[in-house]
Amino acid sequence: MKTTPVTPSDLASSVIAVPPLARHRDLTISTADNRALIQYLEEGGVRTLLYGGNANLYNVGAGELPELLDMLEQEAGDDTWVIPSVGPDFGKLMDQLDVVRERDFPTVMILPLAFPATSDGIATGIRRFAERYGKPVIVYIKADGYLEPAQVAALANDGLVAGIKYATVRAEPREDVYLRALLDVVDRSIVVSGIGERPAIIHLRDFGLQGFTSGSVCVAPNSSMRILALCKDGRWDEAEEERAKFLPLENLRDAHSPIRVLHEAVTLAGIADMGPMLPMLSNLGEAQRAPVREAAIALRQHDEQLAPS
Repeated sequence: MKTTPVTPSDLASSVIAVPPLARHRDLTISTADNRALIQYLEEGGVRTLLYGGNANLYNVGAGELPELLDMLEQEAGDDTWVIPSVGPDFGKLMDQLDVVRERDFPTVMILPLAFPATSDGIATGIRRFAERYGKPVIVYIKADGYLEPAQVAALANDGLVAGIKYATVRAEPREDVYLRALLDVVDRSIVVSGIGERPAIIHLRDFGLQGFTSGSVCVAPNSSMRILALCKDGRWDEAEEERAKFLPLENLRDAHSPIRVLHEAVTLAGIADMGPMLPMLSNLGEAQRAPVREAAIALRQHDEQLAPS
């Protein structure tokens, strides 16, 4: 596992995969299946793994966290950067602090808390955690009003922010007043598009962001990495053509839950058995799984055509 301090080049060098977490039927962590997914991503060129919402870390207890971190440290390759997530509530954040502080992860992401929370309280909570953690953290913004741009800038200016995962969904991503305001006060090199392939090209081309996160990269790592490379080369039309391959699965994620559909897609594409979802989430029903199976298999088959021989 890569342990060097986070730099903007780290954020831009790889698609940031946001994988699900595999579990056995008794809900214990499945090391073998998580290893299979990590290796599949690494073979596709991915070198950054962010375990957060798709891994359902919102529902992981502080008692299980050491085992989870042990597994990630052991299974990630030497040049793979792993980012675990903590929180989202302040009590859980503080309970997890000593566990992550004694590890070699270069940073952690703070999961966003929607309720009960205020932007001033969130800024204070992130600041208290980061100062005690002793390393800058990843700030995750997925709704207007969560943090004001000036509050993010204050944290960044004090050296407490390693990166910003921007994931507020817009009907028209080009029309994003908040993102433009944020980029006016923070260095855009630390901001990554955080909503997968759908808005990634607009965020990189029109807003100058340098990288993006993805869940569906877990099904098609070669294809997702190709989109990033095409964007860096300014080959936007080709990037759009490649992005279109993801839309059938992304449409299902939007329709039925991005987390739940991705969890099933990795299993149904034959990559690794993700098993049951940790409550308070639940697996899809069979009627919902059928179209996910079709989309996931088609996307993986496309990806196999791009894999190095």
